[in-house]
Amino acid sequence: MFALYSILLTVGFLLMLPLLLWRREKYAAGFWQKFGYIPELRQNDNSIIWIHCVSVGETNAAVPLVKAVKQEYPDFRIVISTTTKTGQELANKLFADIADSIFYFPFDWKFAVRRALNRIKPNIVLLMETEIWFNFLREAKRDRRYIFIVNGRISKKSSNRYQKIRKTMSRILKFIDLALMQTNSDAQRLLRLG
Repeated sequence: MFALYSILLTVGFLLMLPLLLWRREKYAAGFWQKFGYIPELRQNDNSIIWIHCVSVGETNAAVPLVKAVKQEYPDFRIVISTTTKTGQELANKLFADIADSIFYFPFDWKFAVRRALNRIKPNIVLLMETEIWFNFLREAKRDRRYIFIVNGRISKKSSNRYQKIRKTMSRILKFIDLALMQTNSDAQRLLRLG
């Protein structure tokens, strides 16, 4: 299953490559970081929390969470990733004085994910809303990281699409330790996926 997923991801990437090259200002930002070449975090004894925000909306939503974590656990180190250029710009603006590192989330190939995890070595991963990346979740769990979905949501439309691969989704969702969903409906949809 993971091999097929990675093949499909590669095919999709190759098909999108002309667009990436054509609109490189928008899509090529952080290109090498997306292959896992993120700045290596100097290790110490403090726990590391990796918070992933896709874009602007999730980054804004993470502000109270980041502040609360920093206040409750001042010794914890916080790193923040985003997927989009606008999310990256906002994260650098909002969290420059709080985060130990801000970088682009890796492409969901095992080698890129592995490289990023080895450079950060997080103890806890917090995924804002519902970022379900198969290889990332599997590799983070293999490293015995705690994985939480925070402020999670799953629309009825997304739930119906995921139902078509319910067995796969059930297997993937087992990597998540806790899902804090926005509404009871979101929680029920996630539970129905396994």
